[in-house]
Amino acid sequence: MQKYNPDSPLATLEDIQKATKVVQESALCVRTPLVHNAQEWLRLDLACNLSLKLENTQTTGSFKVRGLANQVAHIPESVQQEIITMSAGNYGKAFSYAMKQRGLKARVLMPETAPRVREEIMRSYGTEVERIPTRELQPRVDGYVTNEGMHYLHPFDDINLICGHGSVGLEILEDIPDPDVIVVCCGGGGLLAGIAAAVKRSGKAHTRIYGVEPEQACCMSKSKQSGKPVTDPNVHSIASGLSPPFAGSNAFRHVEEFVEDILLLSEEEIITAVSHLYQAGLVVEPAGAAAFGAVLFGKVPDVVDKKVVAVITGGNVSPQELCNIIKN
Repeated sequence: MQKYNPDSPLATLEDIQKATKVVQESALCVRTPLVHNAQEWLRLDLACNLSLKLENTQTTGSFKVRGLANQVAHIPESVQQEIITMSAGNYGKAFSYAMKQRGLKARVLMPETAPRVREEIMRSYGTEVERIPTRELQPRVDGYVTNEGMHYLHPFDDINLICGHGSVGLEILEDIPDPDVIVVCCGGGGLLAGIAAAVKRSGKAHTRIYGVEPEQACCMSKSKQSGKPVTDPNVHSIASGLSPPFAGSNAFRHVEEFVEDILLLSEEEIITAVSHLYQAGLVVEPAGAAAFGAVLFGKVPDVVDKKVVAVITGGNVSPQELCNIIKN
């Protein structure tokens, strides 16, 4: 039985380098491209030199599988009990894929508001899915771990996951050794924590890291303001992947240490970002477009003539969902 530890030490560069080696050698993941001079390709009049890290081209359609690869590498071979997690979509899809590859029984607890198509994808891998109210997700997970001995993989706040996500940061530095700004979407904060730790631990003290959240789901922004992780069961956004009901404790401590600020986008700005990318030939879900949206709408300070990297985090959106989003 594995329980989640909310008080893990901050990730070291060695931790992230080891995790990156796991990610690079894992059959679950691929190296994703980084597109330079994206402002020209997107035909945008931006004052910065914009690059896009395309995690929407990652296996299972999002960055989530990176952290998961490192989590799976830390599951003892002796573990036979059911593996459980909670997810609104992308992590659950990557989790289901990985558990099938490993031959382990899997269960995902999913918020009632999550799109049905995500549930169908998870079930197609043999995962059992339970849809429950958002506020009941963590208590139900805790109950399964305590009462039935299930092995829990946290979807955004496990330290092994954070280190795995740090591989994105190290890959960015391989392609652009001295970025001025890196912009990353933020839900529970695992990706932001991993990238920020990887970059700052690599000696890039001058590089500013910004997280981006929806205005209607901004637990990490509120956490940064209050100095402790915040819970809000009433969050709701078109960017469902950025709408967990709380900020991760481990992620929050990394954000406090390494992240400049959390920027906020309206629902309309998120939709416009998705539309801009689609018109340029990129299929990106709302959560995946948030970092680009922050650049597009001038939310990121001091970017004139700067090298800016925006991480496009996922492309798991059905044609019908995309049509509905763009119509809005």
